[in-house]
Amino acid sequence: MKSTFAVRTMRAGELELALEWARQEGWNPGVDDAPAFWEADPSGFLIGAIGEVPVGCISVVRYGETFAFLGLYMLHPEFRGRGYGKQLWNRGMALAGNRIIGLDGVVAQQENYRRYGFETAYRTLRYGGIPQVPDVGEQARQVVPVTDGKLDALVHYDAEIFPGLRYSFIRAWCGTPERRRSFIVGGGSRVRGYGTIRRCFEGYKIGPLFANKPEVALALLGKLLAEAKGAPVYLDVPADNLPAIKLAEECGLSPVFETARMYRGKAPEMPLDRVFGITTLELG
Repeated sequence: MKSTFAVRTMRAGELELALEWARQEGWNPGVDDAPAFWEADPSGFLIGAIGEVPVGCISVVRYGETFAFLGLYMLHPEFRGRGYGKQLWNRGMALAGNRIIGLDGVVAQQENYRRYGFETAYRTLRYGGIPQVPDVGEQARQVVPVTDGKLDALVHYDAEIFPGLRYSFIRAWCGTPERRRSFIVGGGSRVRGYGTIRRCFEGYKIGPLFANKPEVALALLGKLLAEAKGAPVYLDVPADNLPAIKLAEECGLSPVFETARMYRGKAPEMPLDRVFGITTLELG
């Protein structure tokens, strides 16, 4: 009896497989992304399989009742052109329901996304290279590691900038120093910025890098870039945030890749002047 293609929720361990496919596609995910990604929405990751053989995936992570983010949309090269991608897409869209959906689309796919009702909100430029660690002087003393006692304040600060409360994800992303290093400026109701750096299959990525002012972002970068110890670092910067572009260039990074943040439905109001680096292309 011939096995048929079916889409189902991922099981334990299958998100690691999806991220390995992402590595093979050249997306360079973090080496320890899976546990924190899973915390964002355990039922938001779908796998397409023929019998028991996984051949494709998509994620539609839901942040509350009004917003979702689509990512990790892939088919194994051997199984493309058979209509499986459309089935994955349809299941993902059904998972989102009536929520506004965001995604980060590569240039080659943006026209396809427009056909499905997605509109470009802004361009994102990936800056990368061997960084020059800035000397931030006395400002370095303001930047401290994220500890358990600072996580609640950080989650609330994050929700002022990201268009959805992502409590479980942020606690997993920023609360595990053995996987990622996260730093914060300020505390309580006076958080002024935070950032995370993580090891990837090639070099490191910084994300998010949220800050109220460029000087706060610079202080955070001084601490974050030092964590890479001379390895390549990548940072995804909204092209509309000109001070963020300037900071990336002053730290010796150059544009290497471009995507567009696209939404189906009304684009959320995000204070892009506080976004010096987005969190991830997969989860928003």
